[in-house]
Order: sequence, then structure tokens, then C-alpha cells
Amino acid sequence: MSQLKKYVFYVIIFDSIGGFFVIIFGLDPGIAIVGYGIIEAIGNRIRLIDYGVIETKAGIPLPDRLKIIDDELNKLIDLHNVDDLAIEELFFNKNVKTVINVAQARGVEILSFTKKNILAYEYTPLQVKQAITGYGRADKKQMQESIKMIFKLEAVPKPDDAADALAIALCHFFSLKFKEQFRMK
Repeated sequence: MSQLKKYVFYVIIFDSIGGFFVIIFGLDPGIAIVGYGIIEAIGNRIRLIDYGVIETKAGIPLPDRLKIIDDELNKLIDLHNVDDLAIEELFFNKNVKTVINVAQARGVEILSFTKKNILAYEYTPLQVKQAITGYGRADKKQMQESIKMIFKLEAVPKPDDAADALAIALCHFFSLKFKEQFRMK
């Protein structure tokens, strides 16, 4: 289907159901493993488009790892015509070196979208858990089972980073009516 026909088709659906049409890219930031989950929201319905991970090996110099992440994200953004980026807020752990590397990667990941004029929306782990399970302190297994049920999957998405990214995208879907509250500033 040509791009123009696709958009005309979506506009007709959008008008008939009276709601949103948006492709959401959920991102679980990282340097070794970057999880992504891409969903399409049409009104109050969602459809899973794609999920997976981008991996970089530990022995590669940091600038090269960042370039790999940027290149792969750009391919996914272009392939799926992404409208919004939903990203998890950076969680600080005790290993300062790890936090610095992840923060650098997160900056590159956000920049990949910003260069294409895609706005970023940020959610805390607590907000994501609350949106998906109704309980802000849900464990990883509860989250994964919820994602499996919501998207009617046969198995929990693997690896965990991909499931996390889908949860972040889904959290953004549930927040669309008031998404400006979560826009990255």
C-alpha cells in the first residue's frame, strides 16, 4: 500500500472512531542492551508492531557503541514512521561508571529521535508499573505477564529489555490524553 493511501486509510479510521492515531516507540535505555517496543494506537485500540533489542558488545570503544545504537534506532524510526518516543527515566544505581555510560547512551538515543522532530515523553518505573498492572510496586514477572495478556501474545516478550520497552510504550498510550505532562523538558 502506498504511503499516501495508507495515511488516507488511517484518517478515515481516525475520523470514524474519534480518537488518536499515533505510532509510539517505547525505549528501555541502555548501552549494552537497548530495548524497544513499537505500538500503533488508533483511538482506544492498540496494535503491536515490533519489539526487540539493539545490542553492543563490551569490548567495542564507547563512541562506536553509541554510533551502532544511533544507526539502528534511525533505521527503526524510518521503517515505522514513529510519532512519539516514550522513554524510561534514568534510574541511578550504585555503579557510577555504569550510570555514566548509560546516561551517555540515553542522550544519544534521545537525540536520534530529536533529529527527526519526534518529541520525547519520560516515565518513571513506578508510573509504568502503575499504568500496566495498577500497582506501582509490581514485580518484573507481573509486568511481563500483563504485557503478554494485553497484546495477546503466546509467550512473554524476550529479552526482558524488550518487554520493558513495550510496557513503556503502553504507559504512554494510557497517558495520551494528558501526555504533555510527561514531555521531556
